Amino acid sequence: MEKVKDTLRSTVRLSYDGRVFKAYHGPDAQKRFDNEVRVLRHLEAKGCNFVPKLLEADPAELSIVTTNCGTRVDHLDAARQEELFAELERYGVHHDDIDIRNVTYRQSDGRFCLVDFELATILPEAG
Repeated sequence: MEKVKDTLRSTVRLSYDGRVFKAYHGPDAQKRFDNEVRVLRHLEAKGCNFVPKLLEADPAELSIVTTNCGTRVDHLDAARQEELFAELERYGVHHDDIDIRNVTYRQSDGRFCLVDFELATILPEAG
């Protein structure tokens, strides 16, 4: 597996079959794990197709497995980035970490996607 992110808050690895493994650690790890699982389940239920699908969640290990949503994006027009995060809100989620590091590009359909929902908020009206 290739390590693609290793910070104080999480470690992310990409398997050779395309799955993404994320382990939470550091401050509020349990809270961030619970939130990301909840948000990803909400987005799947709403039919959002530009975020990873949650395949597994292990609360004992504070880890998840998701589908891969493409490769990291290094450059994106500010207006397009804003539009992408605004599109997420139509599915009832505010990302809360609006940064290019949370944008990927899925080459199979030419779609920009969003990742990393541990700080995201499900909007009240979305329930």
